[in-house]
Amino acid sequence: MPFNPKGLATAIGSLPHKEPSQACDVILKRIPEIPIWPQLPNTNLKEEMQIQYSEGLPCVVLDEENQRMFFKTSGDITNDLEKFYENYMAENLDYFKISPEFSRGIYEMEKKLAEKDHTPLKYFKNHVTGPITTGLGRVDENKRAIYYNDIFRDVIVKGTEMKARWLLRKFKFLGCDQICFIDEPILSGFGSSTYVSVQRSDVVNYLKEVIEAIHKEDGLAGIHCCGNTEWTILIDAGVDIISFDAYEFGETISYYSDNVKTFLEKGGVLAWGIVPTSEKINQENPESLIKKLNTLVENMANKGIDKNLLWERCLLTPSCGTGSLPVELSEKIFHQLSEVSKLLQK
Repeated sequence: MPFNPKGLATAIGSLPHKEPSQACDVILKRIPEIPIWPQLPNTNLKEEMQIQYSEGLPCVVLDEENQRMFFKTSGDITNDLEKFYENYMAENLDYFKISPEFSRGIYEMEKKLAEKDHTPLKYFKNHVTGPITTGLGRVDENKRAIYYNDIFRDVIVKGTEMKARWLLRKFKFLGCDQICFIDEPILSGFGSSTYVSVQRSDVVNYLKEVIEAIHKEDGLAGIHCCGNTEWTILIDAGVDIISFDAYEFGETISYYSDNVKTFLEKGGVLAWGIVPTSEKINQENPESLIKKLNTLVENMANKGIDKNLLWERCLLTPSCGTGSLPVELSEKIFHQLSEVSKLLQK
């Protein structure tokens, strides 16, 4: 489906509120055109960005006493793996659901959108933590990153596929087009000595599998990375929306101007995270942020990308999630985001 946001705004995922109703109210007030459901990591361990998607995965141990999750890969794990793959092959999406225990935000937003007297939505945005970030960020019982276990790496990729599909099916009642971002902050470390054994071709293929699952539910697939990375990885994986921290790393996307030009000409969208998710927001106002964004767009245009196309395919976001910030600062960021979007659309 064609997507020409022309300065509409959405968000990344997390908010710092402890009450889901308050978080949903902020979202519906500030980004009503493309709302999201909120991740609420300050409520409990189960809403942490990787743990939130762990239900239905085999051999997961949730150690609440020590505030951690790991995969127990020793012993006889055959039955757990068989159950997982049987449900995957059967496309039993309910088996991979995210329950209210792991996300109050999903169900509160569902309730508000079902009850709220509002103009029908054009778009709704979901989000899953990507398989690379989960694989490298979670460990087995020996504290080895689970990504390096061939069996469980496949489990995480396929589990992410099913979570994304379940979310898109969950909000299908809205009757609008949907977006699902794959959050991959760890891609900012790709190519470093820490992840030297992680192959580019593998990363592309794993992301491609999740993107294809999102497309299977007629959703648009985005990938968000809040640091610098090799942006062509996302393009080669077949993503529809590239989401990046334009405030701190906006110039990095222009290093790949030829690839980005082709990406945009084929219908791709850039999600500019121009509103900083830090105390730096106190140094900015909507006009200064638009000025910064305009400079970045001009830089891209000077490298041969049509300026009108850049603005047509421009989506606005905060630079990252706001879940680790004070509530007051988070709400200020959402307010600034809303004002930037309104001014830009004028």
